[in-house]
Amino acid sequence: MPPEPEIEHLVTAGTFELDGGSWEVENNVWIIANDREAVVIDPAHDAPAIAAAVGDRRVLAIICTHAHNDHVNAAPELAELTGAPIFLHPDDLPLWKQAHPGDHPDEELRDGQRITVGGLYLHIRHTPGHSPGGVSVYVPALDAVFTGDTLFQGGPGATGRSFSDFPTIIRSIRERLLVLPPETVVYTGHGPTTTIGEEAPHLEEWVTRGH
Repeated sequence: MPPEPEIEHLVTAGTFELDGGSWEVENNVWIIANDREAVVIDPAHDAPAIAAAVGDRRVLAIICTHAHNDHVNAAPELAELTGAPIFLHPDDLPLWKQAHPGDHPDEELRDGQRITVGGLYLHIRHTPGHSPGGVSVYVPALDAVFTGDTLFQGGPGATGRSFSDFPTIIRSIRERLLVLPPETVVYTGHGPTTTIGEEAPHLEEWVTRGH
């Protein structure tokens, strides 16, 4: 029996561009893998570095939690390097087309969908607000949820730009994330990890601050 998949981490750096603005950012790239198979979550900035981290393991899926360019700009090249399909929720196609005109993801992500790697189930939860097609990836066997830019240590993701909405992201966090077990580790799109238990008590503070 191959070993159970574990979580591997890579930080890549590049540019986030939206609404005419440009910001230098560092992104978390997450890999769920055993010694044979891997899934990549949020292929940011540096496809060769991500491919090197994966090595000779078979990449089953490239999952994009949302389509802001800093989370998907390396996706087509990584797909070419690994032969893996790119998964994206269809509600984020307008953002994807800004990053990759003329290109298209291979597969649609759907709420309730399950993707397997190394015998583990990855549960897709639609968590819009930061973007219309934002998703989180919940892996009960690893006590882990990968939230992209929906939930960070200290609060929700930004909602001040196009395609985003503050009440929607609060609803997603309240109904789709804070219902998870408190020990669930939150693996974010940028910055440090946190847990559901650490963030849950602060929801009402975020609501007040956001208004």
